[in-house]
Amino acid sequence: MSRHAWIDASAGVAGDMLLGALLDAGAGLEVVRRAIDEVLPGSVALSVTQVTRAGLRALKADVDPLVAAPPHRTWRDIRPLLEGNDDALAVFGRLAGAEARVHGTEPEEVHFHEVGALDSIADVVGVCAALRDLGVTSVSAGEVALGSGRVRTAHGELPVPAPAVLELARGWRVSGGGGHELATPTGLAVIRALATRCEDLPPMTVDAVGVGAGGRDTPGRANVVRVVIGAPEPGTAEAVVLEANVDDLDPRLWPGVLAGLLSAGADDAWLVPILMKKGRPAHTLTVLCRPDRAAALRARIFRDTSTLGVREGRRSKTALPRTSRDVTLAGGTVAIKIGYADGVITQAMPEFEDVAALARRTGRPEHAVLHEALAAAAAAGLTPGSAAPKN
Repeated sequence: MSRHAWIDASAGVAGDMLLGALLDAGAGLEVVRRAIDEVLPGSVALSVTQVTRAGLRALKADVDPLVAAPPHRTWRDIRPLLEGNDDALAVFGRLAGAEARVHGTEPEEVHFHEVGALDSIADVVGVCAALRDLGVTSVSAGEVALGSGRVRTAHGELPVPAPAVLELARGWRVSGGGGHELATPTGLAVIRALATRCEDLPPMTVDAVGVGAGGRDTPGRANVVRVVIGAPEPGTAEAVVLEANVDDLDPRLWPGVLAGLLSAGADDAWLVPILMKKGRPAHTLTVLCRPDRAAALRARIFRDTSTLGVREGRRSKTALPRTSRDVTLAGGTVAIKIGYADGVITQAMPEFEDVAALARRTGRPEHAVLHEALAAAAAAGLTPGSAAPKN
């Protein structure tokens, strides 16, 4: 069953606040600790405390370094630590891109300073682990409060919102005020990397609420992030479309790129030939996926292609209920994919990979095996207009 998480960042957002909110919503503390220790073994200790913020109960998550003077890290240093954690890679990839634009350097060379410290790496890894433990399959968030005033950083005193925060805020609904920093780069990067849309609380059946606390207790303004988790309203499913135009990739690499995207969780991936400026031939790569897979697949597109940017949009996706049944042929079986509506079969087609595999094993032509499979499906009553089989 799909589970949606909506983030209320109307009072600001930081990595530790999001982590506290998800733990408060029911994520396993030991599960999160193990995930952090896999990335930073023996380097940090995660603890939680019940606190109040402007009279509201909240959970405060604290990550305490166990080593002296943790080093500043570049994106090149951090990436190997996160290998295999696609969501965390996507978050830090967003941070690297924002910091690089602000400081006029390449993402690989960005020195993260506070963001690269142990506690921030732990916050991001912990948030990703908590979402997985809660079974969250999609994320959205509302308007983010950024704050105002000035803040002291490793680069000196900067205006609020900090430059990297403003870069991360491009395309998102935000507000100012508050007199101090309300959104950190880490917190906003998590939202921008993992949330597929900016929206008010969507229709859902709520089954968990978590409240995470920031460090400051401001009278009259609860310094908290709230996370609301539940089952989305039934109906048409949501999908995300990722697109990139590429004109400089060796065409022999495309089959492997498409296969890799499908194996990483894409619902579909395809290429369309296009003609770009100055008459250059190119391709548009399009990936269709569930919202919870968007961040990982976006990161894979950047990893496996030469593109410098990925477009992203929401789509409504209506899919027929489906099932499959095996039919027996000479030498093996072939699955018949069945789509149906109102209890009646509308589509019934052999799975071509099964057809091709059986043709290879038996030495028969693929078209012959395909016809045999269609005949076997018809004999079994698996044809359009027939009653759909019971699951």
